[in-house]
Amino acid sequence: MTEQDKKSSWNDVNEYTGAPMPPYPHTNEGMGLANKVSQWSKVKLIALGVVIAIASSLMVLTAFFWYISGSPLGFAKFSYTYFLTTRMAMDEPPKEELFLGMLKGLVKGTNDKHTSYLDQEEMKELEMHTSSTYSGIGLLLDVSEENKLKVGATMEGQPAEAAGLQKGDEIIAIDGVPVSEIKREEAATHIRGEAGTFVVLRIVRDGETQDVKIERKTIVMPTVKSRMVEPGVGYIRISQFAEKTVGEFQTAYEELLSQGMERLILDLRDNPGGLLTTAQGIGQYVVPKGPIVTVKTRHSTQKMYMSDGEHKQLPLVVLINGNSASASEIIAGAVQDTKSGTIVGTKSYGKGTVQSVIQGLNGEGLKITIARYHTPNDRVIDGIGIEPDELVEPSKVNPKQDVQLDRALEIVKTL
Repeated sequence: MTEQDKKSSWNDVNEYTGAPMPPYPHTNEGMGLANKVSQWSKVKLIALGVVIAIASSLMVLTAFFWYISGSPLGFAKFSYTYFLTTRMAMDEPPKEELFLGMLKGLVKGTNDKHTSYLDQEEMKELEMHTSSTYSGIGLLLDVSEENKLKVGATMEGQPAEAAGLQKGDEIIAIDGVPVSEIKREEAATHIRGEAGTFVVLRIVRDGETQDVKIERKTIVMPTVKSRMVEPGVGYIRISQFAEKTVGEFQTAYEELLSQGMERLILDLRDNPGGLLTTAQGIGQYVVPKGPIVTVKTRHSTQKMYMSDGEHKQLPLVVLINGNSASASEIIAGAVQDTKSGTIVGTKSYGKGTVQSVIQGLNGEGLKITIARYHTPNDRVIDGIGIEPDELVEPSKVNPKQDVQLDRALEIVKTL
């Protein structure tokens, strides 16, 4: 066998016999290093994912605040202001109040004084006004004098009257809390409460101080009062356009007809308005067949509220003043435009917008202006008011004499 054959055989044996090769040096250390590299790669991937998630969130928040604020710095401004407010304010503000303040501020940005975000208490207050029902003592407050809270009037047959409260009594404390520590606009809220509970009013009368304990009851506030002022002349006063007003008006109207009413004086003075549907209901009695009011939104959609003309049109005078607003102006405007009556008094308030109340979460809500209304002759009276057909100012010589009603009576007897 030649030397070449020996080398070939040796190579063949080593190549084909499957003889074990010498072990690779340091195999365990190599595997450990590979595992560490793999684990580090996973950590880097996780960290990268977290960074991407945070960056994406910041981009979304920035885009969102840019959209709602109109500025690319919206999110930065919000975060900066929130941080400084919560960290540097002398008294640490509750986060709930901060958030509620932000919501109120957001809505206030509409620059519409009739649009507002309502907290739970404000929603209850609004519901009370529209339903004309609340739990309390039947007391009307007088806040005309600065830094003083007085009894303006007591409602007939209600707890305040039964307890002996009188017009002019000065209230100096409510349930032991001095009136000086209560915001004037919140005084009524402190007096109201659940039916069956008690409120203690500390009053001053003729220089003497006394505590009066009164049980709260469910109060149904009448929104319509009526009487015959002269044979053949009826008088109906509407204090607000609430849910029950149309039914109360119908009862009063039919009662006056049974007493021989042939002419009507409708008193809308100091009536702040109320429900649009209630105004339509009252309009059935005082506006001839046709439009009472047209409501137009920002999107140019419109809805017309009509009178069916089913009721006989009586000679009519409508009384208004500077506190006659909203639904009161709808009626006055429709009567004036259709010439179905004469408007007497002073110029009305000039609130020609319609608000929608949207129930929110946790008993809160949003009252927002959604439309303006137009009279039958397409007049917009928002911010303008309705000028009376005959201007009659209240008497300055004798404020107790109702010269406006006296003049209305003179006019209606000529119609």
